[in-house]
Amino acid sequence: MKFCPKCGSLMLPRKIEEGMILVCGGCGHVIKTIEPEEYKLVRKVEQKEEEVKVIEEGPPTLPTARIRCPSCGHDKAYWWLRQTRGGDEPSTRFYRCAKCSRVWREYT
Repeated sequence: MKFCPKCGSLMLPRKIEEGMILVCGGCGHVIKTIEPEEYKLVRKVEQKEEEVKVIEEGPPTLPTARIRCPSCGHDKAYWWLRQTRGGDEPSTRFYRCAKCSRVWREYT
């Protein structure tokens, strides 16, 4: 195995008319012509294209609270907790308005 001197990606052997060369998988840098006996293909992996299913975005699965949005005045918001300070400090509660999507926080 050889790595690219420019970007550090793995160099891959490629067959050309005169023999073989090493080509970087990241930046495309070519190193030198090599003898075919130096490299042996052990297994060729073919990647099949998979069908991607797009799931329509539904309502968030976060818990809700009755709290007034400071931006639009709506009274329903989704909430979650994050540890934003030290481990000995209480968590911070974040809210996202169900109507206008504004996010604000409450320190508990």
